[in-house]
Amino acid sequence: MQTASMKRNRAIGKFFLYLLLILITAVMIIPFLWMISASIKTNAEVFKITPFQFIPDEPRWDNYVRIWTKIPLMHFIGNTVFLTIVVTLLQLLTSSFAAYAFAKLEFKHKNKLFLAYIATIAMPWQVYMVPQFIMMRNMGLNDKLLAMICLQAFSAFGVFMMKQFYEDIPDSLCEAARIDGMSEYRIYSSIMLPLSKPALSTLTIFTFVNTWNDYLGPLIYLKTETKKTIQLGLKMFIGQFAAEYGLIMAGSIITLIPVLIVFLSLQKYFVEGVASTGLKG
Repeated sequence: MQTASMKRNRAIGKFFLYLLLILITAVMIIPFLWMISASIKTNAEVFKITPFQFIPDEPRWDNYVRIWTKIPLMHFIGNTVFLTIVVTLLQLLTSSFAAYAFAKLEFKHKNKLFLAYIATIAMPWQVYMVPQFIMMRNMGLNDKLLAMICLQAFSAFGVFMMKQFYEDIPDSLCEAARIDGMSEYRIYSSIMLPLSKPALSTLTIFTFVNTWNDYLGPLIYLKTETKKTIQLGLKMFIGQFAAEYGLIMAGSIITLIPVLIVFLSLQKYFVEGVASTGLKG
């Protein structure tokens, strides 16, 4: 009787857990469904609540065509792709390289340096935003994509995450490689990097999404239209008195595609990477 009661309670608990997860999923998906619906509507139909139509009687599929001619969308996407790929590659290189040093090498004041570097995560970007801008302007990098690349090429979060993963790799593996005559650079490139594919994939997703969706950084540093990113380009549909919401939503759907491709390509490593680097919720 007690076993049957425990099974029944466990089943009821699992039912309510799944129900809660379904509700949370629905809350998360509704804004995306509304965005898809709004992308094929006129401005008047976007905010029409009664009666709400997910697909209007006359869908405005031409929104996905007009957006390419209303603004230089392809040029903005090209700038964003270039910036995102370069920043992602640099963060993977710098974070993994620094993490290897902190995790597997011994040098003076290692723990103090790591603590000081990681402490910058707690400092809001708005605190040092102005000094960064002044520094980039004095270096002659204002209104250049290079300014964004220089500022985002290093990540304390990336170093922390990669270090957590490297610490799970046995030190005996590195010691054996050193006995065989391998240099630290060779150990890093031939042993540590191949073993850290889950952590690198997780860092790739985080960095790619953050850089691709960054709005405030490009807004501060990029003034020339030919150098703007897609997030600034979508703002062009917001005028002084009105906004073309259908085109904004169509553009948002288009810009969401690369993020989905990256996530779906690396998702099998994502959960493993998060779990193995100690980023559990």
